[in-house]
Amino acid sequence: MKIWFNRWFTTVSHYMEMIRNNEDQRKFIIYGSHPNKDALYLQYCDFAFEEPDLTGDEYVDFCLDFCRMHGIDIFVPRMENVLISKRLYDFEAMGVKVLVCPDAGLMEMMDNKAVTYQMLLKKRGGSIFTIPEYKVVNNVFDFKKAYMELKEKGQKVCFKPVIGEGANGFRVIKDEMDSIDQLFRHGTSFRMPFNYACDILGQQETFPDLMVMEYLEGREYSIDCVGSFEKLFAAIPRMKGDGRVRELVDHRELIELAYEFHLEYKIPYVFNIQVKYDNVGIPKLLEINPRMSGGMHISCLSGINMPYLAIKILLDEQIDVGQLKPKFGIRASHIEKEMILGSTLVSGTTKRQL
Repeated sequence: MKIWFNRWFTTVSHYMEMIRNNEDQRKFIIYGSHPNKDALYLQYCDFAFEEPDLTGDEYVDFCLDFCRMHGIDIFVPRMENVLISKRLYDFEAMGVKVLVCPDAGLMEMMDNKAVTYQMLLKKRGGSIFTIPEYKVVNNVFDFKKAYMELKEKGQKVCFKPVIGEGANGFRVIKDEMDSIDQLFRHGTSFRMPFNYACDILGQQETFPDLMVMEYLEGREYSIDCVGSFEKLFAAIPRMKGDGRVRELVDHRELIELAYEFHLEYKIPYVFNIQVKYDNVGIPKLLEINPRMSGGMHISCLSGINMPYLAIKILLDEQIDVGQLKPKFGIRASHIEKEMILGSTLVSGTTKRQL
């Protein structure tokens, strides 16, 4: 079967290898593409392609043409996955299975963190999750006002874009400037003085929506989930420890939250829930990602091959639930590894350009 990954982050290389080394010994030919020909995950593909620099519907048209040209059987999108969900019928009409939540409205909602919070808070019967205190702003005046309101409540304050991935744009506001000791002895920090943040945001009359929020002091957890529409097969809480240390924990409270969320919203295949505890032990929602997370390969150390399991669910194959017994208590980290970039060869085959 031919499977294609478009414009992913580097850790997708782990998911490619897990799919390739599946327990059923099923053979896959892996295609990958990215506008940057040196994107590292392309080195793990059987066929790698340099993408055109497109966005929006033009990009979705490119994806349709790519699938048609190369006879793709399974498409695992990241770039423009919301638009791809909206045009799922066009892919299915060609016989292409797409690993994306088919509920385009839900996808679009979860792409915006503020809209997600609003939807959860308006849910009849109360939200499944506790939501942090937050304000959405798009100008420096409202930014200052939101900051002061949270500070008056005794909160430490942070902010992040309402639309974005990972830690991009995330900052914690601090009251003091960096000291000389911090400048010389510490690396770049995600903490930013309030006045400096105001100077940056004040460069424009308006800016893209920001969430100004309470900063949560407790541990952060990322819960990787895999399931069908009807059933959640596994939820693996991954605790973010100090530095790069991660630990898989049998955290009943978080696992039950994941099952309750899936029962209500029925996201199929793979999704990820991120929460962080406040200083009195309440887990509060950070975000929900209806796709494979960047750190899901750590959760797969539990013994569950989540990427391949998601493929089997997508293909409507029988899942042996009795074999899904995750191992917890595993602590892991990672080190950098050098990689020689092949100029003509990728995974033993000729690198091609579309």
